[in-house]
Amino acid sequence: MPDAADQDSPRPVLTAAEPQLFVSDIKASCDFFTVKLGFTIAFVYGDPPFYGQVCRDGARLNLRHVDRPVFDSALRKRESLLSAAIAVEGIRQLFREFQSAGVLFHEALTRQPWGAETFIVEDPDGNLLLFAGRAD
Repeated sequence: MPDAADQDSPRPVLTAAEPQLFVSDIKASCDFFTVKLGFTIAFVYGDPPFYGQVCRDGARLNLRHVDRPVFDSALRKRESLLSAAIAVEGIRQLFREFQSAGVLFHEALTRQPWGAETFIVEDPDGNLLLFAGRAD
């Protein structure tokens, strides 16, 4: 049963989610996210590096080094198992930006039945990242 102090406190607010991607090489992943996707490096930790974070605008992705794949890669591709979903304003412009950078798409820009436009990027480790925005 909540006590009186809990009843007087403001309701907790979730302010962000930071998906964790499992990667084989922190430096190579940071290079991909900065060069290809326009993110910046927030931090890299460890010697050798085993953890890091990249960000772009309000999106933050944590990168965790692993020595071998955590997920079955064939299953992930076949079922489009996403590692992260990122909401976007200007989805078509972002898609063109990524195309110009030579990004590998798991799924090209697609208008969904629910009215959104989405595309899925595959990073060098096979992580699938969904970018979604309102259809123009």
